[in-house]
Amino acid sequence: MSYKVRCTQPADFNEVIKLCHAVYPGTPVWTEDQLKSHLAIYPEGQFVAVDESSGEVVGMSASLIINWDDYDFKDNWKYFTDAGLFTNHDPVNGRTLYAAEIMVAPEAQGTGVGSLLYEARENLAIKSNLLRIRAGARLRGYSTYADELSPDDYVLRVIRGEIFDPTLSFQLKRGFRVLHIVSGYLSFDEESLGYAAVIEWLNEKVAEPSHYNRGSIKFQIPGKWS
Repeated sequence: MSYKVRCTQPADFNEVIKLCHAVYPGTPVWTEDQLKSHLAIYPEGQFVAVDESSGEVVGMSASLIINWDDYDFKDNWKYFTDAGLFTNHDPVNGRTLYAAEIMVAPEAQGTGVGSLLYEARENLAIKSNLLRIRAGARLRGYSTYADELSPDDYVLRVIRGEIFDPTLSFQLKRGFRVLHIVSGYLSFDEESLGYAAVIEWLNEKVAEPSHYNRGSIKFQIPGKWS
């Protein structure tokens, strides 16, 4: 199969909502009002991945620009996205592309769709001369290990390659690094028990050496970011 990534259009809304139900069954999904708000506020930051043979939407990502100084590492998804409406989008003062969502249809996972969406987002950050992409990576596999590992220890083992996490392991391969661990990021998420890793991808064209050594020293890999 062949896939392409393009900017989201209003005609995609129903398929995006359908995709949400498939990826997150039984949990709150994007509403049409939220998707409309994304396009009204920051259309170039919203992407869908489409099966070129059928035209079906098999993936999507949603982003906004924020001024990180207005936030804290402990803030949750709802606060970073203004309850999913993106009305806090700040292209004037912001240098951070906040990755609010990315999802791939279950049947298309492992086919490269996720990589295409991440690449589109990275290219947007470079084109917009932004410093970085940051996100809350929900720890999808943590509930399996919660009885034996703290969230910090779980993430350290994922970083070392000792545990595979369906979300974080992929993001680490894309060049993201872990800055902090937060609780209550998505309180309804049973897989992660609400825990997420705050992750960062730096735009090498504008990042300075000091940017590579920020975040909790616990999660820094010696020599890799210096």
